[in-house]
Amino acid sequence: MHSTELSKQHWLLILTLTLLTFVLGTSEFVIVGILTDISSSFQITNAKAGTLVSAFAITFAIATPLVMSATSHFPKRNWMLFLIGTFIALNALCVISTSYIMFLTLRILTAIVTGVLISLAMIVASETMPIEKRGIAISFVFGGFTLANVVGVPLGIVIAERYGWNATFILTTLLGSLAFLASFSFLPNKLSQVRSSILDQFSLLANPRILMAFFIPALGFGATYTVFTYLVPILNGMGAPENSISLILFGYGFISIFSNILAGKIASHNAIGRLRFVFLVQAIVLTTLFWTTNHFILGLVNIGLMSLMAILLTTSTQLYLIDLAGIYQPKATGLAASLMPVASNVGIAFGSALGGIVYHQGNLMNVTWVGGVVAVCASLLTFLSYHFDQKQKKSA
Repeated sequence: MHSTELSKQHWLLILTLTLLTFVLGTSEFVIVGILTDISSSFQITNAKAGTLVSAFAITFAIATPLVMSATSHFPKRNWMLFLIGTFIALNALCVISTSYIMFLTLRILTAIVTGVLISLAMIVASETMPIEKRGIAISFVFGGFTLANVVGVPLGIVIAERYGWNATFILTTLLGSLAFLASFSFLPNKLSQVRSSILDQFSLLANPRILMAFFIPALGFGATYTVFTYLVPILNGMGAPENSISLILFGYGFISIFSNILAGKIASHNAIGRLRFVFLVQAIVLTTLFWTTNHFILGLVNIGLMSLMAILLTTSTQLYLIDLAGIYQPKATGLAASLMPVASNVGIAFGSALGGIVYHQGNLMNVTWVGGVVAVCASLLTFLSYHFDQKQKKSA
């Protein structure tokens, strides 16, 4: 795999990793759509059922870098196959869960497996592709999550409505089995394997350049989720018919597919340089929602642009963190690969909380300009990182 073009073997691997992230994303996100069914089944409140979502996110954020550091020396192919097998088993057990505690435990374990598999998928995509094509490969792998939201989650919800929430996990178990077969067939044997101590791994997190790069996607996602978390009440305020909201949200997810494609284009050349201005455009798009939502059609167009801007940062920041680790701590690229997914979860939690604070202060639409301010902060941080990169190149 050393040519400058993507061969059939490259594409089979990319599609395998995309299928894997699609399965992982469906399993992670579908829980929101079936939460009330689960609460009824276990005879708990919706608020208590909501801890299934927060526990997953918290576990994902904390456990992923820890496990990636501890297992950096494991053979990647065998380790990934083992984790996919574990994912299948955990989802199968979810089908027969008889209590909230059992189900919560299974979801926490699934969060650990999910975080590590996502990180490993990003490393494999990065190191097996020609350098010029890494952006395209990573954008496809991230695209699995977009497809999970657009296709996997609605499918899982429909199945839950017809056959019960347990049936949704039969779906994720079967999809996991497909991902295992594809991975067994197409994951290469010769993947990097670095032996390093936990101290070597976590020394990466003490590097100010890595910390700066980590908060770029955290703020980028935070900007979007300050607004997106409250998109339904915004749509209600625009006068959107109740039966059209699910269709609008589907359209939002569909547009994000193109955002993912553009993310690969941005990452192909001078990614951080381009990203400086992407965040400024995002700030404008979010802020103008304050006015455009007074008109239904203009508001929908602006929401579409918000979706288009939402994940342009993913591919660039993922590769940037891996490349920075290659410069400052080559033995910790595995940990670096786990930081973007963690940063996205931090950003989602931060943005949702910030939006909630603003919302409860009075005017819902204030979340739009607050989201814009967060996007400007992401741009400033990117400008600073770019400045340090150029300064380092000149001194080299």
